[in-house]
Amino acid sequence: MNLNHKLEDIYEKLYRRFGPQAWWPGETPFEVIVGAILTQNTNWQNVAKAINNLKQAKVLSPKKLYSLPRPRLAKLIRPSGYFNIKAKRLREFLNFLFKNYGGSLKKMFNRPPEDLRKEILKIKGIGPETADSILLYAGGYPVFVVDAYTKRIFSRKNILAEDADYHQVQELFTRSLKRDVQLYNEYHALIVRLGKEICKKNNPKCQLCPIK
Repeated sequence: MNLNHKLEDIYEKLYRRFGPQAWWPGETPFEVIVGAILTQNTNWQNVAKAINNLKQAKVLSPKKLYSLPRPRLAKLIRPSGYFNIKAKRLREFLNFLFKNYGGSLKKMFNRPPEDLRKEILKIKGIGPETADSILLYAGGYPVFVVDAYTKRIFSRKNILAEDADYHQVQELFTRSLKRDVQLYNEYHALIVRLGKEICKKNNPKCQLCPIK
């Protein structure tokens, strides 16, 4: 079985086991962006609490968050952990958005994905995984998101080298799958589900794995 068919086969098996994941949870593109930044080094339950605080304070929009004093922002996102650092990262993103696009996500997402990715990666505190999550889940660009679960699962399947870097892993998926936003979205979400529940870092439940 060639790599294209192998990756498609894995996707189909994961989809049959877990079904659609409805990821990324967020009512607006801006909420998705905030979630992508807040989810660094924490779990989604904590992020959801922080986002709920922002909603209750009625500040979950670019303009309102931009005008919010940083100490107040840090307090609202406290449940997400590392809240002072994350408040700074949100502020860095908002500075970028208002300086370059007048605070308009629509204008920002009119940029070609390759150019926008380079711009977002220059924002302090935003790495490839966060940038690509913003592009895929908030911008609707066909950009495959890679995370630790992807590397773990596919190196155990001998499809990737354990020391493959982010770009190498992304290139493998992009080259082998059709460029499709919905496919990339669902595939990444299913990989996360498998990594969290079955293909764990320690004590993986290999007997339950749908792709063994």
